[in-house]
Formats: sequence, C-alpha cells, structure tokens
Amino acid sequence: MKNNFKSGLQKALDELENITPLKPFNCGKLCSARCCSGDENDGMGLFPGEKELLESSTDFEINDSEGNFGEPVVVCRGGCDRRKRPLACRIFPLFPLAVERENGLVTVYETKLRGPAFAEANYRYAERCVKMLLWSVGGWRVYLCGDDAIAKRMQDEYRAGGKREFDVGFMQDVYERPFEIVLTDEASFPQAHEQTRKVGGHTNGCRIGFDAGGSDRKVSAVIDGKTVYSEEVVWHPKTSEDPQYQYDGIVAAFKTAASKLPRVDGIGVSSAGVFIGNAPMVSSIFLKVPRARREEVKTVYDRAAREIGDVPIVVANDGDVSALAGSMSLGEGSVMGLAMGTSEAVGYVNADSNLLGWFSELAFAPVDLNENAMRDEWSGDLGVGCKYFSQDAVSKLAPAAGIALSESLTPAEKLKEVQKLAEQGLPYALEIFKSIGVYLAHTLFLYARFYDIRNLIVLGRVASGVGGERIVSECQRVLKEEYPALAQKLRVMLPDENFRRVGQSMAAASLPEV
Repeated sequence: MKNNFKSGLQKALDELENITPLKPFNCGKLCSARCCSGDENDGMGLFPGEKELLESSTDFEINDSEGNFGEPVVVCRGGCDRRKRPLACRIFPLFPLAVERENGLVTVYETKLRGPAFAEANYRYAERCVKMLLWSVGGWRVYLCGDDAIAKRMQDEYRAGGKREFDVGFMQDVYERPFEIVLTDEASFPQAHEQTRKVGGHTNGCRIGFDAGGSDRKVSAVIDGKTVYSEEVVWHPKTSEDPQYQYDGIVAAFKTAASKLPRVDGIGVSSAGVFIGNAPMVSSIFLKVPRARREEVKTVYDRAAREIGDVPIVVANDGDVSALAGSMSLGEGSVMGLAMGTSEAVGYVNADSNLLGWFSELAFAPVDLNENAMRDEWSGDLGVGCKYFSQDAVSKLAPAAGIALSESLTPAEKLKEVQKLAEQGLPYALEIFKSIGVYLAHTLFLYARFYDIRNLIVLGRVASGVGGERIVSECQRVLKEEYPALAQKLRVMLPDENFRRVGQSMAAASLPEV
C-alpha cells in the first residue's frame, strides 16, 4: 500500500511538471515567493509521503508545522531543481482571491482548484470561498485571477437580479458604492493591505460604557477599571422609524452615567451592526428608519457624545466587544467570541488584542455545502451559520429528537422548552445540543482558515445551562478526534466568572484611549 501511494504521488508530480504554474503567470509573484521564505510554520505544505522524496535534497529545509494538518512544510534555500519542487509549488496558487473594502484595504486569500474535469465542483468551491470572504472580511470589490469561466459565472450571480443579489445589496449598502467582481491578470492582481485597530483594554480615567441592545440598553460609569454605577433600561429601537428616538435614548444613557462621574474622559459603545468608523452602516436598532434619514443614523453616536463634551468616543460591533471582554478576562489575544441566540454573532481580536477591521458577520457565511441544507429566510442562501448556531438550530433538530413543539411558540419559547427537558437529563433533548457541538467543531476548522483562533468563548442563550456544557464538551471531543492539530492549540470554553465581571458595557468603556 505504501509503495502504491508513493507511486501515485510521483505520478501526480510528473503530470504537473509542465502544466503548472499557469502560464503566463509567475506563481512566485502571486504567492509572494512563499516557497522561498518562511520559518517553521510557514513555507509550502508537504503532502503525505513527500518528506521522504525530498529529505535527501540540499535545496530545501523541511520543518515540522502546526498548520499543515500534521504534515511538515518545506522552505526553499534560495534556488531549487524545478524537477524536484514539491506538489504544492506546482499547484499553488492556481486561484488567488482578493476583496477590497474601505480606504483601499485588501485581504488576499490563496487557494487552489482541481482540473477541468471538476469544473462544477470548482465553481461551487470558489463561489463559497468568495461568500465566506465577503461575510468575514467585508468588501465592495472582489478580484479573481486564474479561471476566466469561473469569474464570468460569478459576475452573473453576484449582481442585481442574480442569485446572490442579497449579498450584493448588503455590501453596496454598507460601502455606499457599486459592488463588482473583477477578472484580473497577474499584473493587476492587488497586494494584501491590512490595517488593524488598537482599541480597548484601557482602564485609566473616568469612562462611560454603553451597550445598545435590541430590547434593552445598558450603561456603566467606570473609574480606573472599576464600575461605580450601571443601569439597564428597556427600550424599543427596532420599531421606531424616527431616529430621534434612538438618539434621545443614547443621550439619556450617556448623561445618566456622566452624572455619576467627576468628569468624562472617554465613551465606548458596543452595538449590533456593521460600522465604518463610528458610523452604523447596517444596524438592527435602526431597522425601521427610512433610508432618507440615513445621515442622521450614521452620525448618531458622534452627535450624542458631543452632548457630553469634547470627549473621544469609539463604537465597535458587539461581537468584537465580546471578544475583547474575553481577551481582557483571559489576559491574552487570538480570541473569538461566538454568541448563539436569535442569530449567530461573532467577534474576534488578534494576538495583540486588536480588531482586524473585518465584518465578521458569520451568520451569513456558509458552513454546510449540503444541497439539502436549511435555507435562511432573509438571505435566501443554504447552509449559512445562523441556521446552525442559533435558536433555529434547536427548532430544526427537535423533531429528529422526537420532541414535538407547538408551531404557535416563538423560537425563544421553543428553546426554553427544549432546555427544560435537557436540564431534566433527558437523553433525546441533550442530543440536540450534542449535534450543535458537532456542527461547531467542524465549523471551527473552517473559521480557523480565516482567523488565528486560540481561544473560543461560546456565548448566548442557546449555550446556557447544561445544553451549553454539552455543546462545548462535544465540540472538544470532535476536535480531538477529527482535527487533533487544531484541538492542541484551540481552547473552547464557556464564559467564566472573570469574563462575567468584565461585562459587555465595561469592556465597551475600555474602547477609547484617553
């Protein structure tokens, strides 16, 4: 068997000798000469069996790696006999993707496709990669390089009236410019240009932390990292067409907190939605506000802060603030917060506890390629995250577990019914949360392709009680069995007491630097 495998590997190498890289592209330029530089965790990943073929060569340095499914990586020492170059060098990258967002920021994702015989599968894979990039990174322009047929088909689907018009409309709404997919050549393919934001983790001074929820708003007055006052007020922003309602509520919260402080040095805001700077481009708390009054919405937080004085204000997505709270409680970075509630909400801070400036709206990112996957009613797409990590997932799985739930119940009420059964220790109810844990493990392998996740904090009402414990334990089990390398570096956990003490509004208070 081993000899047959080795023979098959050599055959693949021979077949690709004069086929790739794609002409007229310089593959070294497309991948930034990745094979010619790197360290023990970089370079070109080897396929099983390749180490034995290359270890006698003096052209390469072979290193063990955490990030190549347990296989080593190879780094070129400056020049190599092209007849001996590894398989990854012969096929990487055949299909680089890039997305551009505000201020010329660009994210590049390097991937590869199979041969022409797999044309339909190649398109399906490439399209899902583009969609994942759009909802993780965000962007108004997508660059495709290496396959004209795929690019032209995708242009037809990602347009007004096309199959992906929801995605197009959303991105246009956020970035306020036409969405486009560009077929480009090597010379025009953009270089990566990222810009992280250093926010949060600041505890000095007198601060206001505000958490703008859809059914209640929370505000805290914080002095040198200690909460001296907090309150929670019921409000109904999702039903108001007049943004003056939201503005008055925000100002009232700011002024209440300010009255408990000797001065105000900074204001931090945590809110659902997509933000460019402090401007809510899409936010559920302004759901009913007509587009004609959008400028009032975009400036609502900056205007409210001026009612307090000339103080710095920073607004961030509530998912990112959750990840920041996790980072503050753990004392380290590379934290993803994933909340399972009405929908899926995700936030992330990198190794330096900085924000990437990405969307991270993973509720609409694909996690299941099954053609019979559950359809999301809003986006119209199949297999997206919000149907696997939300109340809807519990409702979907209940019949398979033999639990009959009245259709008159809301998703939140259905969740409560199932959670009651789980708390009683009934195996068929616990199986629902076990399944969600399995979903989560496989999805984390996907997310880890786009985010360097070392810590995952599972949040939200779906993850409360014994059900949440079962989700986490099952996720950990599947990771160990199916993805051992990822399981070694990734901690999956529920919030601890330290996290709860930090809290959303307190973490928000730490956003501005003063």
